[in-house]
Amino acid sequence: MRPSDERLEAALEALTEPDRFRTAESRVAAIAPQLQRILAAALDEGGWLAVHDAELRKAAGHEGAEERVTAVRQLVAEEARLGMLVGVAVGWELARELDGVDTTDLTSDQED
Repeated sequence: MRPSDERLEAALEALTEPDRFRTAESRVAAIAPQLQRILAAALDEGGWLAVHDAELRKAAGHEGAEERVTAVRQLVAEEARLGMLVGVAVGWELARELDGVDTTDLTSDQED
């Protein structure tokens, strides 16, 4: 069952509470190597790793230093966004797995 938009907004707001992530940070640190493998596999499966070197060379190959810095910043930002999105997807699926939810029948357009 998908949470309502209101419930999701309330949950996101709760995440802004101070010290909310202390326990989560220690748990993630303990399983970081496994999470890194999952992230790398997801990025590889999505084709990102295949184009990463080419994009890095393209960014680093700009003639002017300022253009080069701007291109590398954009690439780093794109990598960070992609990594966060994949990380959220992995976290969601991990939570469902731990809750014993069968995700094979869930679709993004399914209503409550």
